[in-house]
Amino acid sequence: MKRANRYMQMLRIFLHRGGYPRAEYLKKKGYFGSQGKHCYLQPWNFGTEPKDIYFGNNVHVASNVTFINHDVSVFMLQYMEPETKFKARTGEIHIGNNVFVGANAIILYGVHIGNNVVIGAGSIVTKDIPDGVVAVGSPCKPIESFDEWQEKMKA
Repeated sequence: MKRANRYMQMLRIFLHRGGYPRAEYLKKKGYFGSQGKHCYLQPWNFGTEPKDIYFGNNVHVASNVTFINHDVSVFMLQYMEPETKFKARTGEIHIGNNVFVGANAIILYGVHIGNNVVIGAGSIVTKDIPDGVVAVGSPCKPIESFDEWQEKMKA
């Protein structure tokens, strides 16, 4: 029954077309650990532990971003050595205020993304990202300041 409820919830999320309506629906349902104002959430799948995801204000997340709150490699190890106890690795994901996460990025457990940050498309965020940077790559690393990027974006 729990699995059926999860699939129904994912269907409801998927049916809310557009990032702003989807974010408002998820906020109303208390889906995440916390969610600030004016969020745009294009993804419809936030992993198995959405309560471990915390969004600040003015967070915009593009399509196909993956949030990974735990490492299931422990299951493989447990099968290999059934008599040994292995520790599952899990963690929260914290995203600050004024953050954009580009399409197809992957954000791993235990990561804090600061305020005024842009995460480039396709990046893999494996470690904390400080305030005020544009970060890209695999693994994701800062390449310029948020202020420099903001100036370049002006018309």
